[in-house]
Amino acid sequence: MTANNNSVEQKYNKWIILLSIVIPVAVAVLFYVKIPNASPLPFLPPIYATINGITAVLLVMAVMAVKKGKRKLHENLMKLAIGCSLLFLVMYIAYHMTTPSTKFGGEGTIKYVYYFVLLTHILLSIVIIPLVLITYVRALAERFDKHKKIAKITFPLWLYVAVTGVVVYLMISPYYNF
Repeated sequence: MTANNNSVEQKYNKWIILLSIVIPVAVAVLFYVKIPNASPLPFLPPIYATINGITAVLLVMAVMAVKKGKRKLHENLMKLAIGCSLLFLVMYIAYHMTTPSTKFGGEGTIKYVYYFVLLTHILLSIVIIPLVLITYVRALAERFDKHKKIAKITFPLWLYVAVTGVVVYLMISPYYNF
Protein backbone atom coordinates (compact mmCIF):
# COMPACT_ATOMS: atom_id res chain seq x y z
CA MET A 1 0.00 0.00 0.00
CA THR A 2 1.39 3.36 -0.97
CA ALA A 3 0.76 6.61 0.83
CA ASN A 4 -0.90 7.90 -2.35
CA ASN A 5 -3.48 5.10 -2.35
CA ASN A 6 -4.23 5.70 1.31
CA SER A 7 -4.63 9.45 0.67
CA VAL A 8 -7.16 8.73 -2.10
CA GLU A 9 -9.30 6.85 0.41
CA GLN A 10 -8.86 9.55 3.06
CA LYS A 11 -9.75 12.23 0.51
CA TYR A 12 -13.13 10.61 -0.14
CA ASN A 13 -13.97 9.45 3.41
CA LYS A 14 -15.64 12.75 4.35
CA TRP A 15 -17.71 12.63 1.16
CA ILE A 16 -18.75 9.06 1.86
CA ILE A 17 -19.89 9.97 5.36
CA LEU A 18 -21.64 13.13 4.16
CA LEU A 19 -23.48 11.41 1.28
CA SER A 20 -24.37 8.42 3.45
CA ILE A 21 -26.19 10.76 5.82
CA VAL A 22 -27.50 13.44 3.45
CA ILE A 23 -29.04 11.14 0.81
CA PRO A 24 -31.31 9.11 3.14
CA VAL A 25 -32.29 12.21 5.14
CA ALA A 26 -33.03 14.18 1.97
CA VAL A 27 -35.11 11.33 0.56
CA ALA A 28 -37.05 11.03 3.81
CA VAL A 29 -37.70 14.78 3.98
CA LEU A 30 -38.45 15.21 0.29
CA PHE A 31 -40.86 12.28 0.43
CA TYR A 32 -43.13 14.56 2.49
CA VAL A 33 -42.47 17.76 0.52
CA LYS A 34 -44.96 18.27 -2.28
CA ILE A 35 -44.41 20.81 -5.05
CA PRO A 36 -47.58 22.94 -5.08
CA ASN A 37 -49.61 22.74 -8.30
CA ALA A 38 -47.12 20.30 -9.81
CA SER A 39 -48.39 17.92 -12.42
CA PRO A 40 -48.25 14.33 -11.14
CA LEU A 41 -45.63 12.12 -12.77
CA PRO A 42 -47.41 8.74 -12.87
CA PHE A 43 -45.22 7.51 -15.72
CA LEU A 44 -42.10 7.41 -13.53
CA PRO A 45 -42.58 4.27 -11.39
CA PRO A 46 -42.39 1.78 -14.28
CA ILE A 47 -39.35 3.65 -15.59
CA TYR A 48 -37.48 3.65 -12.30
CA ALA A 49 -38.51 0.04 -11.63
CA THR A 50 -37.00 -0.85 -15.01
CA ILE A 51 -33.85 1.05 -14.06
CA ASN A 52 -33.67 -1.06 -10.89
CA GLY A 53 -33.93 -4.17 -13.06
CA ILE A 54 -31.19 -2.87 -15.37
CA THR A 55 -29.03 -2.17 -12.32
CA ALA A 56 -29.47 -5.78 -11.16
CA VAL A 57 -28.45 -7.09 -14.59
CA LEU A 58 -25.44 -4.75 -14.71
CA LEU A 59 -24.31 -5.93 -11.27
CA VAL A 60 -24.45 -9.59 -12.28
CA MET A 61 -22.67 -8.85 -15.57
CA ALA A 62 -19.98 -6.89 -13.70
CA VAL A 63 -19.29 -9.77 -11.32
CA MET A 64 -19.11 -12.20 -14.24
CA ALA A 65 -16.72 -9.84 -16.06
CA VAL A 66 -14.31 -9.52 -13.14
CA LYS A 67 -14.35 -13.28 -12.58
CA LYS A 68 -13.27 -13.68 -16.21
CA GLY A 69 -10.46 -11.18 -15.65
CA LYS A 70 -12.11 -8.40 -17.66
CA ARG A 71 -11.32 -5.61 -15.23
CA LYS A 72 -12.05 -2.66 -17.56
CA LEU A 73 -15.45 -4.11 -18.53
CA HIS A 74 -16.16 -4.66 -14.83
CA GLU A 75 -15.25 -1.06 -14.09
CA ASN A 76 -17.48 0.29 -16.87
CA LEU A 77 -20.42 -1.89 -15.85
CA MET A 78 -20.08 -0.76 -12.24
CA LYS A 79 -20.01 2.90 -13.30
CA LEU A 80 -23.19 2.27 -15.29
CA ALA A 81 -24.79 0.58 -12.27
CA ILE A 82 -23.93 3.57 -10.08
CA GLY A 83 -25.30 5.91 -12.77
CA CYS A 84 -28.52 3.90 -12.92
CA SER A 85 -28.87 4.09 -9.15
CA LEU A 86 -28.44 7.87 -9.26
CA LEU A 87 -30.98 8.16 -12.07
CA PHE A 88 -33.40 6.03 -10.05
CA LEU A 89 -32.92 8.29 -7.03
CA VAL A 90 -33.66 11.47 -9.00
CA MET A 91 -36.81 9.98 -10.54
CA TYR A 92 -37.97 8.50 -7.24
CA ILE A 93 -37.68 11.88 -5.51
CA ALA A 94 -39.37 13.70 -8.43
CA TYR A 95 -42.25 11.22 -8.36
CA HIS A 96 -42.84 11.49 -4.62
CA MET A 97 -42.60 15.29 -4.65
CA THR A 98 -45.31 15.58 -7.31
CA THR A 99 -47.59 12.59 -6.88
CA PRO A 100 -49.73 11.41 -3.96
CA SER A 101 -48.57 8.22 -2.25
CA THR A 102 -50.24 4.95 -3.17
CA LYS A 103 -51.47 2.63 -0.45
CA PHE A 104 -50.94 -1.09 -0.86
CA GLY A 105 -54.34 -2.71 -1.24
CA GLY A 106 -53.48 -6.36 -0.78
CA GLU A 107 -54.97 -8.35 2.09
CA GLY A 108 -53.83 -11.26 4.21
CA THR A 109 -50.43 -12.88 3.79
CA ILE A 110 -49.52 -10.89 0.68
CA LYS A 111 -49.80 -7.67 2.69
CA TYR A 112 -47.20 -8.93 5.17
CA VAL A 113 -44.96 -10.13 2.34
CA TYR A 114 -45.22 -6.71 0.67
CA TYR A 115 -44.36 -4.80 3.83
CA PHE A 116 -41.47 -7.15 4.63
CA VAL A 117 -40.02 -6.71 1.14
CA LEU A 118 -40.61 -2.94 1.27
CA LEU A 119 -39.07 -2.53 4.72
CA THR A 120 -35.97 -4.61 3.93
CA HIS A 121 -35.65 -2.78 0.60
CA ILE A 122 -35.75 0.63 2.30
CA LEU A 123 -33.39 -0.30 5.13
CA LEU A 124 -30.85 -1.92 2.84
CA SER A 125 -31.06 0.98 0.36
CA ILE A 126 -29.79 3.16 3.20
CA VAL A 127 -27.05 0.68 4.15
CA ILE A 128 -25.94 0.24 0.54
CA ILE A 129 -25.01 3.90 0.02
CA PRO A 130 -21.80 3.88 2.09
CA LEU A 131 -21.00 0.32 0.99
CA VAL A 132 -21.12 1.23 -2.71
CA LEU A 133 -19.11 4.40 -2.14
CA ILE A 134 -16.44 2.65 -0.04
CA THR A 135 -16.21 -0.20 -2.54
CA TYR A 136 -15.85 2.25 -5.43
CA VAL A 137 -13.23 4.38 -3.66
CA ARG A 138 -11.16 1.32 -2.79
CA ALA A 139 -11.07 0.38 -6.45
CA LEU A 140 -10.24 3.97 -7.36
CA ALA A 141 -7.37 3.87 -4.85
CA GLU A 142 -6.25 0.56 -6.38
CA ARG A 143 -6.68 -1.16 -3.02
CA PHE A 144 -8.03 -4.24 -4.76
CA ASP A 145 -7.55 -6.56 -1.78
CA LYS A 146 -9.80 -4.34 0.35
CA HIS A 147 -12.09 -3.65 -2.62
CA LYS A 148 -12.68 -7.36 -3.16
CA LYS A 149 -13.32 -7.95 0.54
CA ILE A 150 -16.05 -5.30 0.84
CA ALA A 151 -17.46 -6.05 -2.65
CA LYS A 152 -18.39 -9.51 -1.37
CA ILE A 153 -20.74 -7.76 1.06
CA THR A 154 -21.80 -4.89 -1.19
CA PHE A 155 -22.75 -7.00 -4.23
CA PRO A 156 -25.47 -9.22 -2.70
CA LEU A 157 -26.99 -6.34 -0.74
CA TRP A 158 -27.04 -4.01 -3.75
CA LEU A 159 -28.46 -6.80 -5.91
CA TYR A 160 -31.18 -7.38 -3.30
CA VAL A 161 -32.06 -3.67 -3.27
CA ALA A 162 -32.21 -3.55 -7.06
CA VAL A 163 -34.34 -6.69 -7.40
CA THR A 164 -36.69 -5.82 -4.55
CA GLY A 165 -37.20 -2.39 -6.10
CA VAL A 166 -38.75 -4.17 -9.06
CA VAL A 167 -40.73 -6.51 -6.79
CA VAL A 168 -42.14 -3.60 -4.76
CA TYR A 169 -43.21 -1.86 -7.95
CA LEU A 170 -44.88 -5.01 -9.33
CA MET A 171 -46.70 -5.58 -6.05
CA ILE A 172 -48.02 -2.02 -5.68
CA SER A 173 -48.65 -1.15 -9.33
CA PRO A 174 -52.22 -2.59 -9.39
CA TYR A 175 -53.16 -0.02 -6.75
CA TYR A 176 -52.02 3.13 -8.60
CA ASN A 177 -54.96 5.47 -9.21
CA PHE A 178 -54.04 7.38 -12.37
